[in-house]
Amino acid sequence: LGELMLGHLRYGTHGGRSTDVCHPYLRKNIVASRNLAVAGNFNLTNSRDIFEELLSYGLDPVGDSDTQVVLEKIGYYLDREHETLSASMGEGSFQNLEGRELADEISREIDLIRVLRNATERFDGGFVFSGLVGNGDLFVCRDPAGIRPGFIYRDEAVVAVASERAALVTAFNVPPEAIEELPPAHALQVKQDGRVRIEPYTTAIPQRQCTFERIYFSRGNDRDIYLERKRLGANVATRVLEKIDWDIGHTVFGFVPNTAETAFMGLREEIDAILRRRNGEELWTRIEEGTVTRDDVDRLIRTRARTEKVAHKDQRLRTFITHDGARNDLVSHIYDVTRGTVTPQDTLVILDDSIVRGTTLRESIITMLARLDPRRIIVVSSAPPIMYPDCYGIDMSQLGRFIAFEAAVALLHDRGDESLLQEVEDACREQVELPTEQMVNHVARIYERFTLEEIEGRIATLIRSERLEWDGEISVVYQSIDGLREAMPGHTGDWYFTGEYPTPGGFRVLNTAYLNWRRQDERRAY
Repeated sequence: LGELMLGHLRYGTHGGRSTDVCHPYLRKNIVASRNLAVAGNFNLTNSRDIFEELLSYGLDPVGDSDTQVVLEKIGYYLDREHETLSASMGEGSFQNLEGRELADEISREIDLIRVLRNATERFDGGFVFSGLVGNGDLFVCRDPAGIRPGFIYRDEAVVAVASERAALVTAFNVPPEAIEELPPAHALQVKQDGRVRIEPYTTAIPQRQCTFERIYFSRGNDRDIYLERKRLGANVATRVLEKIDWDIGHTVFGFVPNTAETAFMGLREEIDAILRRRNGEELWTRIEEGTVTRDDVDRLIRTRARTEKVAHKDQRLRTFITHDGARNDLVSHIYDVTRGTVTPQDTLVILDDSIVRGTTLRESIITMLARLDPRRIIVVSSAPPIMYPDCYGIDMSQLGRFIAFEAAVALLHDRGDESLLQEVEDACREQVELPTEQMVNHVARIYERFTLEEIEGRIATLIRSERLEWDGEISVVYQSIDGLREAMPGHTGDWYFTGEYPTPGGFRVLNTAYLNWRRQDERRAY
């Protein structure tokens, strides 16, 4: 006899925020092994299509949300599994079982991996979802591309699954090596009698594990994520030094928010390493020339990046996952600065883990940092610019809200090239009725007109509030795609940066998102 526990900290990518939408979702039945509870970390791009499929089965599901669709689809095939087993073991069969004996045997023989194989056949999305069955069985299922993460810990007493390895390491006090990854396209089944199976439930497709999960969402104390975030910071160091003209003596480095601290450590360490190499070469040259002085030695040895805790954020609040109605009010109240850390002659370099909407920068951070009265503010993002919507579990679905898209559109207007927006709209409309598998990314034509530096420059103007009285210069530096891939080579899920979606449904979502933006429709694109 054991215990089954299922929980999920819901991060709502759409819909309400009431307890009614909290996971798990339940499908009740008087037969124990037909009761089903489902929770998970996922979005489907085609939940409406699957909802229509459920209607064609003669079902009447309540709502077409991703979770409801997943619950009803799995529940439907769980019922079919029951019927198949009943026919093969019930009255008139070789075993000729009936009553309680038949019910118990069906409960023992239910194959949840077979249920998932049938239920998920048309799912398009990124997901790790888990379920409990009323007879004591459980399952966990990961999408074919491995978009969403899933990890397993098991020993003689327990089987535990979480979306983050660090959570299992901490909860069970075990080394990271004790945690195994649930492979893409695989499902875990644990039967009520303790039998454990991990095997494919569908055909895998090329892996595209989500990079934004590791840049921002995941706990920073995971060993690999910690090192990846440090590399992200290190990989922008050279561009930052070029941006400040190597004037370390008049530059202060800081970070905001707290989740950017690890990347900031990587930035600082890499800048110091670059300076050591550069200064070492200069010192050796002067020694060879016989021109070195004590002042030269002192200057070259002491030169390091000057870092300060210039900004403070309330640890309890994360603006990225705050719903739209509260975000603007929230960002104006959660930050404060440390006065006296910056002089009017200094350039202030502030590292952020990502710049998505620009709301927090424009409405709070820039205004706050300007109170320190630096000569210049350089905002550095350890992630590349978000250019395309996400539809696999992150709340980035409205194209017009991305500061990088705003900048690209503004550049088109600046150059008198607005006609391209209509051309892209026409191309998007032409493929609306195409099969999803034939759709392509036409929005990329907007970004192809500009270099990363041009987009950065226009973003710098957009994040300056009209109410800002400080008249210093603002610059923006983003991570490059090459820098991202070097930092986390095992994670290639970068569609929100590149527009290269891992599933066909992603291109339909992008197409819809652009058309929604053109007609000022605020609805989610999937």
